[in-house]
Amino acid sequence: MAPDPWEGCFWSWGLLLWLSVGSTGDAPPTPQTKCTDFQNANLLQGTNLKAHFLLFTPSDPLCGQLVEESSDIRNLGFNATLGTKLVIHGFRALGTKPSWIDKFISALLQAADANVIAVDWVYGSTGVYFSAVENVVKLGLEISRFLRKLLVLGVSESSIHIIGVSLGAHVGGMVGHFYKGQLGQITDLGIRIPVGHVDYYVNGGQDQPGCPTSISAGYSYLICDHMRAVHIYISALENSCPLMAFPCTSYKVFLAGHCLDCFNPFLLSCPRIGLVEQGGVKIEPLPKEVKVYLLTTSTAPYCVHHSLVEFYLLKLRNQDTCITVTFLSSSVTSSVTITIPRQQRHGKGIIAHPSPQCQINQVKLKFQPSNRVWKKDRTIVIGMFCTAPLPVHDNRRTVCLPEPVNLQASETVSHDLKITCI
Repeated sequence: MAPDPWEGCFWSWGLLLWLSVGSTGDAPPTPQTKCTDFQNANLLQGTNLKAHFLLFTPSDPLCGQLVEESSDIRNLGFNATLGTKLVIHGFRALGTKPSWIDKFISALLQAADANVIAVDWVYGSTGVYFSAVENVVKLGLEISRFLRKLLVLGVSESSIHIIGVSLGAHVGGMVGHFYKGQLGQITDLGIRIPVGHVDYYVNGGQDQPGCPTSISAGYSYLICDHMRAVHIYISALENSCPLMAFPCTSYKVFLAGHCLDCFNPFLLSCPRIGLVEQGGVKIEPLPKEVKVYLLTTSTAPYCVHHSLVEFYLLKLRNQDTCITVTFLSSSVTSSVTITIPRQQRHGKGIIAHPSPQCQINQVKLKFQPSNRVWKKDRTIVIGMFCTAPLPVHDNRRTVCLPEPVNLQASETVSHDLKITCI
């Protein structure tokens, strides 16, 4: 049922109906605060489910209040007129509280005026991984029963947003199944196959920039790529910089510059990570299982701007032509190598840069030499360089260098890049 627990960095955004939030429910009384933290378990204890529901509210985002069976959740500060977000963690190998959960909850409450309920199932998710998998359906049923109590208080199904991480994503999907797709939104992190309305593949969904590439890094090698999805989502909540994605058939095709806008199927409303209304998508009903791709930086806040870069040869060549394009801004550089196939004039690709394109002040172009090692390659190619920020809807935002560029193998040529900010 569950994939390898160390899958890469991507998530699904699924089961969305996005109806208006109901306005029923009385204003909550002043809560009597008693904070409860997550449980701790060990390998021998991690068999029983023992799920806890911890309520966090905008008035006290650092205090989790245990919702007990016999209690009225409104006495804890729950507001039925607000949206409700449930956060479900995944497998806990050592039986400890997720290290990211506090920051995640704080970021949610800063980004939205909502009730946040953390589902603590540390006991049921500890020990042997397959034992935790067996608890997925049990936890899904328990969360479903909990949600029914909220519906009695006047909470609308459409105002409920489930966020599942790793194995918790399967739990979230199970709850959505029990409610026949009528919940407002489910955001799940960490599965390779497309399962949602929109499936984000960050940096292709596997190896993430900045993560260790060797097993010698130990535990970080195993967990870094997998948990990057969580940190990217937190960053999207905390920052206003764009995390926009583009529909495409594959990551390779996206990098080659063949998917430049969101016309099909989103009618130019590109999906964005975070709590943007309906993810930035403005069409209904939402299409199912659309793969979208985006690049990020290696460190927070991770977000980048994507640009198309193109080179047009003035003369055909009998071998592939590889040209490295580097954007320079005041603080950072970004590079990509594009290939023009033999007997073709045009090559293109996607470059990701942290600064907006209008803050890029210089471009460097380098014609990569052939593999002839016995003598210096003195080949010269001549062509036109052009670029445009994504999404590319038409040619009005395309900027080209005013004159053809002469490139000799292995030598770098620099040009000023003047692009007006919009």
